[in-house]
Amino acid sequence: MAEMKRSAMAPAPDELSGCASAEPFALQVIDDSMEPEFKKDCIIIIDPEGLATDGSYVIALIENGYIFRQLRRHEDKYYLVPLNEAYAHETREIAIEQVKGVIIQQAAPNGRRKDRKKYEYRVKGEVRPGCGSCGQG
Repeated sequence: MAEMKRSAMAPAPDELSGCASAEPFALQVIDDSMEPEFKKDCIIIIDPEGLATDGSYVIALIENGYIFRQLRRHEDKYYLVPLNEAYAHETREIAIEQVKGVIIQQAAPNGRRKDRKKYEYRVKGEVRPGCGSCGQG
């Protein structure tokens, strides 16, 4: 399972309440299951209000905690899929309600602006652009 550790400043998704539950938060990826797109130790920014669609990178709640995967839809069912082929056996079906946030940005742990990448996502019918090619979004 793609493991994550919380940023020192970010609460776990289930610790959020009220207005804070709608605020983006950061997690650090601590394995290689989402490589090559997300390297081990990179920082991901999650928007809990983001609309999860086929192909989105998401955080979902499963029986033993949170998992970071790509959401795929096939024949009206949703699946969490790792990008690294070595973890293909970990593909799992989920209910869309298990998705707790959409990844909107990633950054290398070095904090350099040039090493950031943003992802397009939707919030309540509005498309929020990301710039996957230039990293400047």
